[in-house]
Amino acid sequence: MQQSMIFNIDDLPRDPLWLVHQPCPVIAYGEACDDGLGPESADVVVADRAAAEAIAERVAKWPIAAMTLVQVLRSTERLPSPLGLDLESLAYSTLQGGEEYAAWQEAFIADALPESDGAAIELERDGAWLTAILNRPASRNAVSVEMRDALLEALAVLEADASIEEMRVYGRGACFSVGGELREFGSSPNPATAHWVRSIHSPARMLDKLGARIRFYLHGACLGSGIELPAFASRVVAHSRTFFQLPELQLGLIPGAGGTVSIARRIGRQRLAWMVLTGKRVNARTALKWGLVDEIRDWQ
Repeated sequence: MQQSMIFNIDDLPRDPLWLVHQPCPVIAYGEACDDGLGPESADVVVADRAAAEAIAERVAKWPIAAMTLVQVLRSTERLPSPLGLDLESLAYSTLQGGEEYAAWQEAFIADALPESDGAAIELERDGAWLTAILNRPASRNAVSVEMRDALLEALAVLEADASIEEMRVYGRGACFSVGGELREFGSSPNPATAHWVRSIHSPARMLDKLGARIRFYLHGACLGSGIELPAFASRVVAHSRTFFQLPELQLGLIPGAGGTVSIARRIGRQRLAWMVLTGKRVNARTALKWGLVDEIRDWQ
């Protein structure tokens, strides 16, 4: 089975519709690469052949997840956000039933969840502002079921109260959020039920709906859903030492907290594909240049 295709940009077919007929990731390289962007008939674009081959090597480790990623990204850029989230969730659930995800689960050694005090998200009202603080620093504000439900409750307050002009979201501790709580992965009865839960209890859908009234302040590590969810907001402010990473491929998965919609709409599907397929970190300066964040500002 062909796992990826590598083209020099000059040799790449220029018809964008050509891409949708390709069953695997199409990797393009060449000097014409514009900082991660290139012809629409490529899934990911890099500067040279060595970088393209490095991506192809990673694709070969998780070919089904990589194929699913580019198929979803090709489709979601043409869909309204709600339908894009439906497609992402269906694809994510499909991969949860696959061998690549099962291999990660078998190798993953989970320690005990740390004990925690207080609400998962602390809310404070100050006039027209509502401040929400992720309050699980011991777990680096991982998005657990508890954290997800607390975020949904905070968003429900914002939705119900038109006098709140803006909700400002921070994270307590060393970083904003390391993404999904891996120790809870696989706790759903089955992939179909997991899709149902994501459809009816989805912070991504609420953030997409209410994003114009939300501002995120990010610092430290922002992994997986730790950037997928903030990317829905109208304004994202990052500390200069913030970094962003999408590690889902090595779990045999794709972004599943809305990132194929939220991040792609900010930086484009090719840069998003690069983030997932390489697994590399993006620093705050690059994130600002790409549009993943809107401002860099340091605070205590």
